[in-house]
This record gives sequence, structure tokens and C-alpha cells, in this order.
Amino acid sequence: MAPPVKPEVQESDIQGLRYFRLLGPLLEGLHEVGTERDLAGNRKLFFDHYASLILLYFFSPTLTSLRGIQHASGFGKVRRKLGIARASLGSLSEASRVFDSAALQEILGQLSGQAAVLRSGREAEALRNLTAVDGSLLPALPKMVWALWLNDHKRAAKLHLHFDVLKGVPRRARITHGNASEKDVLCETLEPQRFYVIDRGYDRFELFQKIIDADSAFVARLRNEVTWRLVEERPLSAEARQAGVISDRIVWLGTETSGKVLRQALRIVEVLTGKTGKNGRPEVLRLVTNRLDLDAELVALAYRYRWQIELFFRWLKWVLGCRHLLSTDQNGVEIQVYLALIVSLLISLWTGRKPTKRTFETICFYFAGWVSLDELLEHLNRLPKHQP
Repeated sequence: MAPPVKPEVQESDIQGLRYFRLLGPLLEGLHEVGTERDLAGNRKLFFDHYASLILLYFFSPTLTSLRGIQHASGFGKVRRKLGIARASLGSLSEASRVFDSAALQEILGQLSGQAAVLRSGREAEALRNLTAVDGSLLPALPKMVWALWLNDHKRAAKLHLHFDVLKGVPRRARITHGNASEKDVLCETLEPQRFYVIDRGYDRFELFQKIIDADSAFVARLRNEVTWRLVEERPLSAEARQAGVISDRIVWLGTETSGKVLRQALRIVEVLTGKTGKNGRPEVLRLVTNRLDLDAELVALAYRYRWQIELFFRWLKWVLGCRHLLSTDQNGVEIQVYLALIVSLLISLWTGRKPTKRTFETICFYFAGWVSLDELLEHLNRLPKHQP
């Protein structure tokens, strides 16, 4: 059977464009990006226009493709509210290559800086600037030659993300081909005064030292076969034991050869997960950190917060829809993903809360004209003021 034909988008399907007035100052800096390539001076689709249409795509459930975006640009209401001209399919396709995605990184950083910390108290103060870092694959088409992964028929782009845990928002991102090293990308994107939480896929002594040299801290899961030389066995508090901590040690990591890259002793905290391993013994997380000042139970808590970035990847791909790529060009994929991250940040700034599926649905229903502004505000007012 042939797949059902989707009804064509109607002008009445596009509502809620008043929210886009807030984006004017945010996007106006994009207007001149890429215009140096317009030698004939006849360009009608500018980067801020293209960005507005992609943002409209994320907020409008009726828009599901580049062709749908092009169709929506023909509606008078959309053109008036967004201040754009009708866009051709060719112009939209070309835009993914003409406009430099790097210009969106500055906007991403500005919005992330404006987001409020959603947690408070002793733990939030101790874990200030906690930043989860990880990578996630975005399936690509076989014709996307740059997106190297398994073979010519299985290609993927990879999103490398820095996620501000206590704010619940993305901080910075980079797109590469699927085979790119997550450790190498993190080395290139380190910032000072951050507390990085990373999984054992980032277990490399050189990376640990580079984080320290960048005036930052980290907590990472170590592989089981790592060796060390004990310097000090630290006593465990009642709070640490209650959190499942079974040991807290200061050590020199590695052998005489492998450990030479590290110029200081580090700390290893072992924590019970509450699960049973394949050998029938209790499963233990072995965590390494340069935070010697942090209580052992807070080291364990910092690593547990790493799961927040996995939840965000699920939100990004399954709720915002970044599984479907609008462009086959790497720059175009970067534009789409960076704008998806900006959407997430906008929701956090508009609502003052971490974005959820229900809130995103309500905003989309508002944009589709199915929910009134009063009903949207009523939903937002019912949300808890602070994260647990």
C-alpha cells in the first residue's frame, strides 16, 4: 500500500508568531553573514530569514520537511511576522551551504549564559559549573560522503555536546563525522573554570592533564584494568557510606611509563551501583577526579548527574526531531542542530524551567492554533518553580 498523503500546510496552521518578535534582536546579527558571496546583489533570503524559518519548523508540528518550510514561506502572515520574502526550494537548499553555521555558536553561548541555575543549596554550590560532555550519532544518508561511520551505506554525523547540568541547558556543541574521536574534540573545546563529568569513553591520561592545565576539574569513570600506586587512604563519612561509597584514595595513576603524562596525584572514589555484575558480585563504579576538596558522596553525585546529557540527547532527537536531517551538507546539519539547541534554550528562558515534552507540546499546540495564549500561560504557571 502507498503511504498516506499528508495534507498540505495551510496558512491557518501557522499561529503564535508573536513569539518570534523576541528573536529579532537575537538574529539581526546574522543578516549580513554570507552576503559577501552575493556578487550580483539580488539575494532575498538572508541568514536571519533562514534561521527564522528553521525555528518555525521546530515549533510547528505541521512542518515536516524543507518543502513544507518553503510552502509556509509563501503565506502572507508568515512573511509579515518574520519580515521575509517568499523563499524558493533552491534558495533554501543553497542556504545550508552559503551561511556559516559558526555564527550560531555565539548566539548559543549568549543564551546559555542567560539561563538560570535550576538547583540551589549545598550540593548545587559544590557542583557549580558541572558540565556533562558526550557524543551522540545522528543517522545520515549514504550520499552524505563527509559523514564517515561504518561503511558507505551506514553513515552518521556526530554531535559533541557540552551540557550545563545545573541549568539543564546546552552550553556549546560541535558536529563531526561519525568516526571522530570524542576525546580529541573535547581537548579542542576545553574551557576554564568548568567541572567536567565524562564517561569511561574519555578515559585518557593526556585528556585528564589537559583539563587540569585548562584550569578546570573533572570526574570520570575509569576502566577496571587501570593500575595505580596508593598515596593515601581517606576515611569515609557516614554520608559517603550511605551514598554507596566504599573507598576514597589519593593515588598516582598508571605505570611508570603510562603515568608520566600526569604531573599530580589524583583521587579515586569507588561507589556501589546497587546492581550485580556478570561475575555475580556487586557492581562498582571507579571514579577519578582532581577535586580533592569535594566530599566523596558529592563526587558520586556529580557522576550520577552525567545521565542528564543522555536524557537531553533523547529530547533533542525524539522530541525536537533532529533524527530527520534537512540538509546533506555538514554546514547545513550544523545549522539545523545548533538551531535545535537554541530552541531548547529559548524554551528554558521563556518558561524559567528545564524543557519537557509536555511543555514543548503545549508550545507547539499554541503555534498550531490549538491552544490559546491563556492556556499556554496556565500550563507554564503550573510548572514547579525549581528542579528537585
